[in-house]
Amino acid sequence: MHTVPPSPSAVPAHVHQTQAVAVAGLLTLIALCLAWELWLAPLRPGGSWLALKALPLALPLAGLLKRRMYTYRWLSLMIWLYCTEGLVRATSDAAPSSYYAWAEVLLCLLVFTACTLHIRLRLRTARVAQTQV
Repeated sequence: MHTVPPSPSAVPAHVHQTQAVAVAGLLTLIALCLAWELWLAPLRPGGSWLALKALPLALPLAGLLKRRMYTYRWLSLMIWLYCTEGLVRATSDAAPSSYYAWAEVLLCLLVFTACTLHIRLRLRTARVAQTQV
């Protein structure tokens, strides 16, 4: 059964805030991945094919902007792949690449936290609305 999402005015402000943090964190992570692998510390001069790792991060943007609960759920799981890559490279790469890897880890934690908070707040809001009906 497909439910219609509530109108933007019916969504509490804290839900909008978690959405904004998730979108901003994801966009920053995409920018970091591209800049890291192409200009800041590429594995090869002129850029690296590892910049393609930013492409899967672009897929959930539309779902986040439309507040699709399914997108928040699978992004909160997918982001751990990037966190793992960041941890491995933070402990194995030399500076400055290791610094960018730590930034990747922090951004992944930010996106995960924003997604999980968004899901919890939306479920709580829906539960309260359901009990009022």
